[in-house]
Amino acid sequence: MSGNIGANYDFNYKAGNVNWDNKLIVAYGLSKIKGVDTQKTDDRIEFNSLYGKKAKGHWFYSAFLNFKTQMDTGLDPDTQTVKVSHFFSPAFLQVGPGMLWKKSDNLKVNIAPATSKLIVVHDHFTEFGSSFGVEQGKTTRYELGASLGAYYKFDLMANVTFENILNLYSNYLEDPQYVDVDYQLNIVLKVNKYLSTNFAFQAIYDENALSEKIQTRQVIGVGVNYAF
Repeated sequence: MSGNIGANYDFNYKAGNVNWDNKLIVAYGLSKIKGVDTQKTDDRIEFNSLYGKKAKGHWFYSAFLNFKTQMDTGLDPDTQTVKVSHFFSPAFLQVGPGMLWKKSDNLKVNIAPATSKLIVVHDHFTEFGSSFGVEQGKTTRYELGASLGAYYKFDLMANVTFENILNLYSNYLEDPQYVDVDYQLNIVLKVNKYLSTNFAFQAIYDENALSEKIQTRQVIGVGVNYAF
């Protein structure tokens, strides 16, 4: 048995040559398999803000902010007993100037070659070693690198919507050849005003994560939706 609840809300501002796009994602999910302890299938708080001022054509001078954290305790994937994370630990913040190519609210790419990234963890997770790239005994890690954010949402056919969110990041200060990847795919097959079939897929690669392998998440089910 499993259940998921999520909010995906956009609030955008347009005036003259200025575009300001904001997206808030909050999601939480649990699953219970017979003979196995209850496990999280999703746990995210993510806020994206992208400000652009018209340059030429579809191009804008831009500045962006991305913030990510979680709500609930996370357990070691191998033992499922040792706590390795909880609310605001870790928390990731990225900010930087760049150039935005935006054809519409549903198709845009932002390139930020001078992105500051801050990773925050509580000190009890770094007491005996590093955690999420933060060194032993410390609570923060600063990085400077390049990031790329892309968003593409389209209707495959009537009542079938695909939403793609891609974020890439490379740290100039350490191992720039390793690129952090976060890709999300959300598919909604609308049945009527309130019911839909939902499919979510996410793939993450982060050299500083607990697991250096590619991590994936897939969820499919019938959902109840409400649009504001």
